[in-house]
Amino acid sequence: MAKIQEHTSHPAAIVADGLTMGVVGAGVMGQTLMKGLLTNGLITRERIWAGDKNTATCEAAKQALGIPVEADFQGRVPTADVILICVKPVDAPVVLATLRNAGLRRETLLISILAGVSTDRLETLLGTENPVVRAMPNTPAIVNEGMTVVCAGRYASKTDLERAQRIFEAVGKCLAVDEIHFNGVTALSGAGPAYQFLIMEALADAGVGVGLPRQLALTLVAQTALGAARMVLTTGRHPAALRDDVTTPAGCTIAGLLMLEDGKVRSVLARAVEEATKVSAHLGAAPAKMSETAAGQRSGH
Repeated sequence: MAKIQEHTSHPAAIVADGLTMGVVGAGVMGQTLMKGLLTNGLITRERIWAGDKNTATCEAAKQALGIPVEADFQGRVPTADVILICVKPVDAPVVLATLRNAGLRRETLLISILAGVSTDRLETLLGTENPVVRAMPNTPAIVNEGMTVVCAGRYASKTDLERAQRIFEAVGKCLAVDEIHFNGVTALSGAGPAYQFLIMEALADAGVGVGLPRQLALTLVAQTALGAARMVLTTGRHPAALRDDVTTPAGCTIAGLLMLEDGKVRSVLARAVEEATKVSAHLGAAPAKMSETAAGQRSGH
């Protein structure tokens, strides 16, 4: 955490003078990151552009952000100092080949949010010695409460990693971690919002079941989840200790907790993370290999 605070207090420029930032993939996360950067004044509209293979997405992003968003973006690649890659893992081989063939500068920093695609894999597909940073953000970035982790590839420097951290701090928190943890992170915080939404939905339905109006039940659940999360982050205390503060002898809380334990809620949540971690490990590999095989067949290899 200290490192993050240090480079936030004395920020270096995210993009070098005279150069630009590109975002390949202008979907929800790509637009969220660009909006965060623009809103926080980390870059001006004149120095950022985006590309997407879907023309409808290009037009929507262009209207929403007021920047150039094009399906044919290759001509902008040579001016880029940083490029964010926000496409699906299966598209990695095509996108990286496109960047390389479009005159990618050797110094350009590439930041990938492709789930399951390692820095080694990215560097192999790219075929150059460009600095690469891998990131795993999550969807609460849309409301500036994202949780992102980053790690550096073999050619990326400390400065490259810090630049990436500053970008993701524009939409929430960002931590540097060892790449060995990325599949677990993807399963826990990447997929985590979906688990939380399911839990909140179930609790709100339970509130309706005991007579509460639906909107009231949902508001109570959402604010309670937000408050509980804030207590963990602010106090630094273990969730078990905070839970004990609420659990009075012979009270309603212990009665409810015992029902959750009877339902093996701990085990179910642990299994969910374990299963998601296994799937995460294969997200980048299998589709990429299929794409390469198909490319080889088309070229006669």
